[in-house]
Amino acid sequence: KVEEVLTDGRRIITFRNGTKKEISADKRMTVVTFFNGDVKKIMPDQRVIYYYADAQTTHTTYPNGLEVLQFPNNQIEKHHPDGTKEIVFPDQTVKRFCDGGLEETVFPDGTVVKVEKNGDKMVMFSNGQREIYTPQFKRREYPDGTIKTVYSSGQQETKYSSGRVRIKDREGNIILNKK
Repeated sequence: KVEEVLTDGRRIITFRNGTKKEISADKRMTVVTFFNGDVKKIMPDQRVIYYYADAQTTHTTYPNGLEVLQFPNNQIEKHHPDGTKEIVFPDQTVKRFCDGGLEETVFPDGTVVKVEKNGDKMVMFSNGQREIYTPQFKRREYPDGTIKTVYSSGQQETKYSSGRVRIKDREGNIILNKK
């Protein structure tokens, strides 16, 4: 290895394989440029920024344990110390995986989809409507209070905000229409 000290106090160490390590004069920042083009920076605030040249991806590790990956297609992944993982896709859709199994997706139009560990799913639309999916039923709730439920048996139930209830069997025949 070859080590040189520059007049401004920086030190540059060059290794046989072409890797270079530059240490700032105050020794608070280090930049390592690897022979394959990767670059690792250790910042004064203790952030570690690693750039993968082949993948054109940047991986930043913060002192608190947060890790952020930035991909060339503008996708960003955040890995939090508590186990939560968050992905921001190029179209600005955000997907979160929380410790405990909850998965949440927020779409650019304001629609939110939550999937519980047990597979139950809730979709909240920006117009105020909600859909709930479970193995037992599929339900749509409307802002006016109307609730339409289709059970796994095929039976359909509609409860209107007026108090009216209509139940249909799996063939669509009305078996109850209470006003």
